[in-house]
Amino acid sequence: MKTVKDYIRTIPDFPHEGIMFRDVTTLFADPRGFRMAIDQLLHPYVGVKIDKVVGLEARGFILGGAIAHQLSIGFVPVRKAGKLPGKVISQDYTLEYGQATVELHDDAIQAGEKILVIDDLLATGGTAEAGIKLIERLGGEIVGCGFVIDLPELGGRKRLEALGMDVKALCTFDGL
Repeated sequence: MKTVKDYIRTIPDFPHEGIMFRDVTTLFADPRGFRMAIDQLLHPYVGVKIDKVVGLEARGFILGGAIAHQLSIGFVPVRKAGKLPGKVISQDYTLEYGQATVELHDDAIQAGEKILVIDDLLATGGTAEAGIKLIERLGGEIVGCGFVIDLPELGGRKRLEALGMDVKALCTFDGL
């Protein structure tokens, strides 16, 4: 019987030499694999009150949208700077190769709403932490952070857990 990890393709030396890129598009393309991932991301939160799902740019939109649909609740994107129309709040964060900024509509989350954060991959945790900070600035209460893949050697889980987050991942891969 296949696991979610079995559907994920590894591409060596992308985008740089020495990187083992974990490609979830093969998971998304397979109806059984995609359904399995959505079901497993939802499972830890059965019976938990969730008002909205926040998906992190960009593959978190695919997963988060499907989860929000399953739960019949709203979906909110956290986008790269300059991609959202209207009033936004911004959060800078550090990448291995520089700085980046993510944004969230300033009216996307109401104070007290219960939020589930979703993305495909947890590496250093920088993007997720920036998204969490945006949600918390609007008064959202994060019930959990779900990822398909965790790269434990990069420390993202520890970083998010240090913020008090409940972190779930469907599978792990060693290395970068």
